[in-house]
Amino acid sequence: MWKRAMSLPPWPAPKLPRRTGRAVLLLERMERLRAAQRALSAAKEELARGITIETGKPLTESQGEVAAVIAKIDFAIDDAREYLTDRNTAGGQHPALVRQCPLGPAGVIGPFNFPLHLGHGANVAYLLAGNPVIYKPSPFAANVAAHYGEVMAPHFPRDVFQVVQGSGDEGEELCLDPRVRAVCFTGSVRVGRTLAQKLAGDFSKSLALELGGNNALIVCADADLDNAARAAADGACLTAGQRCNATSRVIVEKKVAADFLPRFLAALQNYEPGDPLRAETRLGPLISAAAVERYEKLCDTLHGSWLLSGKVELFVAGKRGHYVRPAAIQRTDDSHADAEAFVPVVSVYLADDLDHAVRLHSATPFGLTASIFTRSEATFRRLGARLEVGNLYANLPTTFSPSTLPFGGWRDSGNGRPGGRGFIRFTTREQAVQFTGFEAQ
Repeated sequence: MWKRAMSLPPWPAPKLPRRTGRAVLLLERMERLRAAQRALSAAKEELARGITIETGKPLTESQGEVAAVIAKIDFAIDDAREYLTDRNTAGGQHPALVRQCPLGPAGVIGPFNFPLHLGHGANVAYLLAGNPVIYKPSPFAANVAAHYGEVMAPHFPRDVFQVVQGSGDEGEELCLDPRVRAVCFTGSVRVGRTLAQKLAGDFSKSLALELGGNNALIVCADADLDNAARAAADGACLTAGQRCNATSRVIVEKKVAADFLPRFLAALQNYEPGDPLRAETRLGPLISAAAVERYEKLCDTLHGSWLLSGKVELFVAGKRGHYVRPAAIQRTDDSHADAEAFVPVVSVYLADDLDHAVRLHSATPFGLTASIFTRSEATFRRLGARLEVGNLYANLPTTFSPSTLPFGGWRDSGNGRPGGRGFIRFTTREQAVQFTGFEAQ
């Protein structure tokens, strides 16, 4: 049980002013992560298949997720070398240094859509910084997460890394436990806001939130329309639209709409529902019956002109599942811009000009990702500077979020901390140290 584990102290830190012990501990943690990386690599096919079986993510995507899990350790170790080493300072009255100290036990709450990768990034960063980790995955991916835990845990001291199972109630209990000193949560705005409110009184507890998006792809008049159409369809349909950085809105300048829309609809129709275990499948099922209901509600309640009607498929390849087809609607209102779709339903807006495109983009309270398709760097820079998002791309899908860069949302999409490169900055407390009066040794 995690409550028992929480009574254990974090990995020990040596006393000042000796620094060799801290360096040794960091090197040891790196070596432990390297060993875990080798074990993950050996288990990669089983883990990928497990993701697909439980979540319905196409096998090629699951294999890509596991590859990212393995590579994440390299990036995290590089970040540890940059951010976790002591920094000597000069110019003061006494010798001094600034060092990074562990926060204490960390609780990581993972989502179903990337059941290993998103939680793993936080897990690795916290571990490298010397914090014990308790990872609670989505109940929709309980088995593959348990397998992941079995691969990871043996490479650390007893109870330093654990996977615990449970529902949202257990996740909230873990996050609110006063012994947990850091929380990384990926999920809905509603739950994230509740956690932030309940933790407000414990202001020393670190909280990282990644809360989704209603992301837009903007097609300028000078864009490569074929490239923009493919990217918009990919962004809408990867993981069946169940990504926080999925393309939920396409904003296209009116003067090229007649040329762009047929290309976009053709690209969407390339995503045929299929058995996610088959290598050729690009569109797997939704995660649950509740997700299908959300899809049907959007198809019933959105106002506009349907460009591609939605459809639920009860059986695909002889198997019953939560399969749906991509849908697209041309709209003039923004009544649903404050909600995350998380299904392959795309709203298309026609913009009179780029100023109008910015206004349409800003109609949502979210601020995670945005893509601008233009051949002009000046247009991209000028337009991009007006978009309040944590991740901005030119001529790339909204889902293009590599582990080589930071990843975090603004506004209702989170507090900018959750993932990508540099997350390790949020896994420690900074301590300023001065020392004098020691006898020579």
